[in-house]
This record gives sequence, structure tokens and C-alpha cells, in this order.
Amino acid sequence: MGETIEKRLSELGITLPAAAAPAANYVPFARSGNLLLTAGQLPLKDGKLVATGLLGRDVDVATGKEAAKYCAVNILAQAKAALGDLEKIRRIVKITVFVASTPDFVEQHLVANGASDLLAAVLGDKGKHARSAVGSASLPLNAPVEIEAILEVE
Repeated sequence: MGETIEKRLSELGITLPAAAAPAANYVPFARSGNLLLTAGQLPLKDGKLVATGLLGRDVDVATGKEAAKYCAVNILAQAKAALGDLEKIRRIVKITVFVASTPDFVEQHLVANGASDLLAAVLGDKGKHARSAVGSASLPLNAPVEIEAILEVE
């Protein structure tokens, strides 16, 4: 992939938003050596949640995947705010995907694919990562998905 990350985002019709400010007493990202860790990112588009509620009750898997995609977009927005240039990303090391779901919902991994697919499409091999997908009783603001990431950076 010789093209830039910004060009791939553009080809996918994605414009990175301004990085979201923290909603409480924490920082949106922290850097330690060559690692960049993001705070959990919600599925915000134009400052609003793309969906609300629980998977398995209020939200279907396709909508959950779309929400996870927007969490990944917001992870990239935080990376750009931290680094100034997305080309400084060496790779996504790991993402942790929290899926607000009913107790009997067991497709968290399918929801998480929304983020994994986007990161691979945008970053190529640098976007392939380890991952955990975890069910949760609820998430902030009634979001269906929240994702945090660990990136290796220059």
C-alpha cells in the first residue's frame, strides 16, 4: 500500500472528526515510549451517538458493527491528535471492544469486526491487531459499543 492513510480514509468516504474531549477526569490518550494508548472511544458521528441501547434487544449486529466502525474512526482521530500525522502509526497492537448487550447475546466478536475491518482497510497490515471483545451490562451514554486501543508509534 503505497498511498497514504489519509488518502485511504478519503477513498472510504471518511473524514476524521476533531478528537473528542474527555467527558470526565481522564486524558483522551497517553503515550509511554513508543506506545500510544487511547481512552475508550464511543461511536460518535458529528458529535452524536450513531446508535444507543443493548445488542440483543435494541440494536442488531449490523448496527453494532457500524457503531464499532465509528469507534475505530474516533481512535484514529485521537491518534492524529496525539501524533499530528497518522503516518507515525507503526501498527495497531490491540483493541479491546466493549459491547453493551443482553446476557444471552453471544456475538460480540461479530460486532467487533466493524472496527477490525475498518482498521485493516485503512492501515493495511499495520491495522491487523490482537483483540478482545467483551460483553458489558451497559456503557456510558447508553452507547452500544466502546473501544480502546494500543498503538505502536514512531
